[in-house]
Amino acid sequence: MSAHDPAPTETTGAETTGAETDPLARERAHLGASRAALRSMREDVQALDIRDVTANWVNAAVLESQIEERVKALADLSHTPLFFGRLDYTHAVGADEAEGAEGERFYIGRRHVHDADGDPMVIDWRAPVSQAFYQASKKNPLDISLRRRFGYTAGELTAYEDEHLSDPIDPTDPTDTAHTSKLLQAEIERPRVGPMRDIVATIQPEQDEIVRSGLGGSVCVQGGPGTGKTAVGLHRVAYLLYAHRERLARTGTLVIGPNASFLHYIEQVLPALGELEVKQATVDELVASAPGQVRVQGVDSAATAVVKGDARMAQVLRRAVRSHVTLPTEPVMVVRGSRRWRVPAYELEELVRELLDRDIRYGAAHDALPQRIAHAVLVQMERSGEAPDDRVQDAVARNPAVKAAVKAMWPAVDPAKLVLRLLSDADFLAEHAAGLLTDDEQKLLLWTKPPRGLKAAKWSSADAVLIDEANDLVSRTHSLGHVVLDEAQDLSPMQYRAVGRRCSTGSATVLGDLAQGTTPWATASWADALAHLGKPDAVVEELTAGFRVPREVIAYASRLLPAISPGLTEVASVRESPGSLAVRAVGPADADAAVVGACVESLRHEGSIGLIAADARIPALAAALSAADLPYLSPGEETTADARLTLVPASLAKGLEYDYVVLDEPSTLVAAEPDERTGLRRLYVALTRAVSGLTVIHSSPLPPQLDTAWAGPTG
Repeated sequence: MSAHDPAPTETTGAETTGAETDPLARERAHLGASRAALRSMREDVQALDIRDVTANWVNAAVLESQIEERVKALADLSHTPLFFGRLDYTHAVGADEAEGAEGERFYIGRRHVHDADGDPMVIDWRAPVSQAFYQASKKNPLDISLRRRFGYTAGELTAYEDEHLSDPIDPTDPTDTAHTSKLLQAEIERPRVGPMRDIVATIQPEQDEIVRSGLGGSVCVQGGPGTGKTAVGLHRVAYLLYAHRERLARTGTLVIGPNASFLHYIEQVLPALGELEVKQATVDELVASAPGQVRVQGVDSAATAVVKGDARMAQVLRRAVRSHVTLPTEPVMVVRGSRRWRVPAYELEELVRELLDRDIRYGAAHDALPQRIAHAVLVQMERSGEAPDDRVQDAVARNPAVKAAVKAMWPAVDPAKLVLRLLSDADFLAEHAAGLLTDDEQKLLLWTKPPRGLKAAKWSSADAVLIDEANDLVSRTHSLGHVVLDEAQDLSPMQYRAVGRRCSTGSATVLGDLAQGTTPWATASWADALAHLGKPDAVVEELTAGFRVPREVIAYASRLLPAISPGLTEVASVRESPGSLAVRAVGPADADAAVVGACVESLRHEGSIGLIAADARIPALAAALSAADLPYLSPGEETTADARLTLVPASLAKGLEYDYVVLDEPSTLVAAEPDERTGLRRLYVALTRAVSGLTVIHSSPLPPQLDTAWAGPTG
């Protein structure tokens, strides 16, 4: 079978042996030469002598750091392919479009590689010329005659597959314009061991359009399980850093995830794409890093957390902060030498009201007021014939009388102490929550036993977000150039505001699935979420094609959609995998043994296995696995060839994926949540973590939403 046949083909290179006659051998030779060129690029950087280009230690230290980062960026990841595709153009492509390349053939890969003459051997997937690899089709070939995809095993090139896009469309073949790549399918289904893989070789046209959207605008991606939204968001960061490197180097980028396990799972994706400096954090870590934060030790009830996370709390805090301002009733008398300068109370009131009307941050106004008072004094000095300068104004602003007046009119506010008072003082809360929160909501906010001080308080995560809001009311939060917010559906309005402050002058990529909202405060719509984030004009894109979860599994899980997110489009999986779902009813006494048995069965397959259960069931299942001499990992621990089974509390399952999943007691998982809708959403998440197979074990009746008309295999 030849790679030049009109139809898409795949070869293992077994037909011929010589590089002159075997296309696969030629491609392997190019891979070897490209790896050698990358090594040379790295060695050239390592050979730089900073003593030749710098004369002082400061510049030397900066340059040395830059060289170290460059060496890291030029590392050859032997387990990943250096290039994954090839484009043959019908006509010559301009050199500027191809990063200096000449000719009509370009290899598309993870990073740019050039030879000793500077001619490119591999084109970065983010370069403009590479976009045709993802977007070209027979309907719109984009001047591409042939698109070649490569198959790899452990970093070694083992196969290729061609699409001849310049061939005429066969009107009798309805699939002729929608070719399904066998190599692409195999890459998606390949067993996964270790951290999350990147999808740069498998990006689909609709995903590519999101990845390459501009830095100036914000994007919200609604995507069901297996639609690749997380990978799209990470690849978008990599693309933006490529296209706007200098700007984002100044302003910074950040990836925000739901928990540490999730961030550990995805942390290897960006380095594989050549990006080493993107920081990652959870919302709690983001808030905790702000000035004046407190140590989180307490946990709120669901009802209390909902009120604390409500957007109305922002107005309560705003009122509380501004309540510290007091209009003056006495003049200020400034003594300088033998002269006294009097600023009357009405003039001071005008200064205070002007600052209030300007609505600048409380701390900025606090700093501006003494200068305003000093300016009023300088006006009087000038009228009396003096010629004061800026040094005189600064001296007046530091005058004890001015300082005392400012302290009385516009005292400094400590954000943590302010929140402490709101949660401890019923009268203070009632004064500033009037017309915003009901009496019952105010009671939920108040501590039963008020702490004696900041350090004695059992602060919760929601409290830290309130302090962060108050801190921003006092002083502006630093804004980054771009923020990626994953699993965004689980954030409260106040958490959205906290994230939005970090990209107020930048842009955001928001990723999530409304059906997977598993907090009592989960967002009801993206329009609401984006408004709280401060990005109401963000474009909302929906991914509905599923590439990860088998069709049988996603169809089973989608029975929950009418109950958990009415009107949301069901994911249409492109993967048929007969036998990928088994639902087994067992007796209560046999439940643990049945779960262990299902894990043993799953371990007979290649790839990773996840045992997902309600958090309260984890100790019992851990004991059962240990008794059966089955080693297991915790979420966040990296799977290896020798340790492939992970015991996953349902609360940590979101965003993770495993080749095979064993799900324990769906009804117990649902009942563990504060309300049925949240429980069913948690179940929807757990059901959709499998890439190749799902086994459901239950001794209690299944939730009625799931049990309807199920006639599938019973194992």
